[in-house]
Amino acid sequence: MFALVDCNNFYASCERVFRPDLNEKPIVVLSNNDGCVIARSNEAKALGIPMGAPAFEYEKIFQQNNIQVFSANFALYGDMSQRVMNILSEYTPNIEMYSIDECFLQLTGFDAHFNLQQYGNTMCKKVLQYTGIPISVGIATTKSLSKVANKIAKKYTKQTGGVYIIDNEEKRLKALKWLKIEDVWGIGRQHSKRLHAIGITTAFAFTQLDNAYVQKQFSIVELRLKQDLQGIPTLGLEEVQAKKSIATTRTFENNYTTVEELIERISTFAVSCAEKLRKQNACCNSLMVFIHSNRHRKDLPQYNRSIVIKLPFATNSTIELAKFAVQALKLIFKQGYAYKKAGVIVQDFVTENNIQQTLFENRNPKHISLMKAIDQLNVNFGQQKIRLASQDQKRVWKMKQEKLSPRYTTNLADIITVHT
Repeated sequence: MFALVDCNNFYASCERVFRPDLNEKPIVVLSNNDGCVIARSNEAKALGIPMGAPAFEYEKIFQQNNIQVFSANFALYGDMSQRVMNILSEYTPNIEMYSIDECFLQLTGFDAHFNLQQYGNTMCKKVLQYTGIPISVGIATTKSLSKVANKIAKKYTKQTGGVYIIDNEEKRLKALKWLKIEDVWGIGRQHSKRLHAIGITTAFAFTQLDNAYVQKQFSIVELRLKQDLQGIPTLGLEEVQAKKSIATTRTFENNYTTVEELIERISTFAVSCAEKLRKQNACCNSLMVFIHSNRHRKDLPQYNRSIVIKLPFATNSTIELAKFAVQALKLIFKQGYAYKKAGVIVQDFVTENNIQQTLFENRNPKHISLMKAIDQLNVNFGQQKIRLASQDQKRVWKMKQEKLSPRYTTNLADIITVHT
């Protein structure tokens, strides 16, 4: 058996934990730079606010309907997510964190010793009591069916109490006939269009297709999904694997026109990539730098370029990667354009203890202990306390966040104080 636990309207729920006056009021959370809507409370959904709605276009609607608007507070959301996951890990040793607000729990054999309905209810009550975050729990014999069960639990909260179990054939068939094909986990937009074209509109209809046809017309991935939906355990928990590439990209709060402004941003992005490399004990052999002009400004000339450079040696040194990234930037930068986005992507990894030395040029060995010291200082005293001189010394990320809530759980200055 598998359980899929999903936090209800997670970002909005995190804001409500510390602002109970917002309960039952419409809330939307905006993306980086307050660009578009990335999360909505049920009340905001009922008012017809679509996902991805551009904030500037809906500003009057927000005001007219008294919708509470928040900038994305990822420090708060990440910490609250970890608290939820820590609680859920008490219910099984086998857990897969699928996203910031979702995780799979493997409950194989638990049905012989526990009433799973009560087990799920206990999870809901404890998470709500300890964190203030409401969750929905779907339990079934396979991962994909637990996803379906979770949708039912969330859709019909009053009837299910937030927990729904697909534990027999009648429930499985009823659920699959209810679920639209475009809402099936793992069926993307393009596949759903293709399936609609041949008359497949529900999850049940998808499971009736011939195996050979599914594999030939789609892939082995869709075939495994079909079998999992049929109740044949095919998809197991996935282990966290080291990344094969690491990207740090941002859209700027304003248009950048000078190379000096971009050097500061590219240096900061390279620093972030280097830190992530060291966390997985890896070094990179190449990196990509890209810059994009503002495509929304049709009145301005457009210019988009990227470049991949092979490094002379594998490294995860902040100093060395920032230097190479700036060199790459200078090769593609052109004066006379308004740049709105840039990024650094490191790739071609090797493990830190398996670096091939070259005859003429290698990474500075002094940087190994230096980076360890810097990482430890940043952990002890806060994000990016130690920075390169080429970085902005006041802010780590330059983002428009006009409606940012306090970081209640991650910043001492923002902790709620109780007055007696």
